[in-house]
Amino acid sequence: MKRAATSELQTQFEVSERRACVVLEQPRSTQRYQIKQKTEETALCRRLREVVRRRPRFGYRRLTAILKREGWHVNAKRIHRLCRKEGLKVRRTVRKKRALGQSANACHVRRAERKNHVWTWDFVFDRTTRGTTLKWLSIVDEHTRECLSLKVARRITSEDVIDTLAELFAMRGVPEAIRSDNGPEFVSRAIREWLARLSIETRYVAPGSPWENGYAESFHSKLRDEFLSRETFESVSSARKQTAAWRQDYNHHRPHSSLGYLTPAEFAARCTASTPEKTSATPQPSPPFQQHSDLTQPRLS
Repeated sequence: MKRAATSELQTQFEVSERRACVVLEQPRSTQRYQIKQKTEETALCRRLREVVRRRPRFGYRRLTAILKREGWHVNAKRIHRLCRKEGLKVRRTVRKKRALGQSANACHVRRAERKNHVWTWDFVFDRTTRGTTLKWLSIVDEHTRECLSLKVARRITSEDVIDTLAELFAMRGVPEAIRSDNGPEFVSRAIREWLARLSIETRYVAPGSPWENGYAESFHSKLRDEFLSRETFESVSSARKQTAAWRQDYNHHRPHSSLGYLTPAEFAARCTASTPEKTSATPQPSPPFQQHSDLTQPRLS
């Protein structure tokens, strides 16, 4: 008798879902919503962590470009959300603001307009595990952002620089201009006169104004952040192998934000060469030094 009375009392006070939602002013859809587990999310997070472990300095936009290349149907907002969820945020480097330079040869004043129009070159340094100094000579096409050469050695002389340039000229053609700072490596008479004979303009930026050679500085920041700071070099030979692998990855696999997340090689393939195109036939590196034996040949150490 007690159970029957209790059941009758419960039935008396039961309210329909519709009535309860009306009283509480709550949409009925909230009572029937079921969370849909995204089976793809787990696999995507796993792959995202794998990419980040390999490239820890990439932001969510570049990660999005890489995942899209692999066939994932994602957008930047989703990858940004997953990066925050997984704690994969890249720590920003605080940089000081610098005033703009006033040189007429600055990269923002005389811009590269096409492929093989303006090349830029500079040096960057590091050390082996034994403390031996290593020196990299980088040559970059300012328009396509391609790393044309990344030569590493313990020391680099003027003749080494001309050898590298002559090899590039034979393979890629002669640029119209080369931009650099006023370091002793680039203002030596041997190099300047050799470039002048090939009708290549030398664009030197103002002293103490590295931002005027911004393409070289930008490339070196990526080189330092993504390669030199992450790798250890046992010897010069191992540094050369690692450098060649990184340069190949940079040109052919690394999406570049300034190129619409195309790789430099992909962007260069869509560009036309500098016009009028100069002949690729260049003199051998030895004649300039033979003909100008009276000139001093400073070592680029």
